Amino acid sequence: MPVRAVIDTNIWISSLLNPTGFPAKLRTAFQQGIFVVIVSEPILREIADVLSRPRIRDKCGVTEADIKELITLIEERADHTLLSGTVDVCRDKDDNLVIETAINGNAEYIVSRDDDVKFDKEVSRYLSQHGISAVTIRRFLKLIE
Repeated sequence: MPVRAVIDTNIWISSLLNPTGFPAKLRTAFQQGIFVVIVSEPILREIADVLSRPRIRDKCGVTEADIKELITLIEERADHTLLSGTVDVCRDKDDNLVIETAINGNAEYIVSRDDDVKFDKEVSRYLSQHGISAVTIRRFLKLIE
């Protein structure tokens, strides 16, 4: 059974901005079905919102087609879960949505660059109670090799 993971928004964004980096490798592994992505509507909205910002689109050359391709990939291939907004363990409200997505979607991992998710002791304890580990992209890629 494939590993189940929530991928934080910043990693999806980076997968478009740097086609040779670790985020792009993660995206390729997802496209190949090596692991299952868990997603919720707030995460999809955040990805679309960030990619639509003029700073990203103009400076980084992200097109409407690039955005649509990424969102469609995630919408069609990921397992979707609903959120109730009841998780309140992290200081950043957006991180709470990522954590709730992982819990409700029975994820084993949250792949993130966010230190609040990866290193906060209270968050780590909370995640471990649900059988979830927060890991870096590099560590996750090694786990799924």
